[in-house]
Amino acid sequence: MKLLHQTHSPYARKALVFAHEAGLADRIAVLHCETSPTVKNAEVFEQNPLGKVPVLLRDDGPALFDSDVICAYLDTLHSNRPLIPAEGEARWRALQIQAVAQGLADSGIALRWETARRPERLRYPPLADGYTLKLVETYDWLELAWTPSEEIDVGQIALATALDWLVFRDLPDFRPGHPKLATWFEAFADRASMRATPLFGETQDAPPPT
Repeated sequence: MKLLHQTHSPYARKALVFAHEAGLADRIAVLHCETSPTVKNAEVFEQNPLGKVPVLLRDDGPALFDSDVICAYLDTLHSNRPLIPAEGEARWRALQIQAVAQGLADSGIALRWETARRPERLRYPPLADGYTLKLVETYDWLELAWTPSEEIDVGQIALATALDWLVFRDLPDFRPGHPKLATWFEAFADRASMRATPLFGETQDAPPPT
């Protein structure tokens, strides 16, 4: 299998960390593909009409995207404990936290557009404030309402990779005022799957010079 990946994407990293935690990393060739809403990557668009990574290229079927679908597929390929619980409250809690993590990453990306990536004259500060509020309120909710399970699941993987990306991009920090969340994150960030998949690089919003 091949994973179309971007070294600074929280979504692509989530899929890759999941592969490591599932014991499948050695079966996947990772191909870095720069993508941006303003620059078309033909290789990615060929496999995903949205032009986004991650995309999993399979030997026996069509390409799969996005990270949620890729993780669900990968969870069918190993014989270890499922990382997406099959039933009961554990399943719904893991999927809920996965959705929360997706929202954190989405809000962080939108906030970067309003504070760093969009031309300054086109930025809208009230919108940046709204995305910041989403991040802060979610940090508070996680601190008060979430207790991670003892066993790693897709929700924890998604949350750890989203939080680490927010730190990487110097967006509103979750660690001050959220000691329980910060302690959990520090422990998860030290896992081999996270250390093997560090974030690096910058988004290219213009084509490279010729």
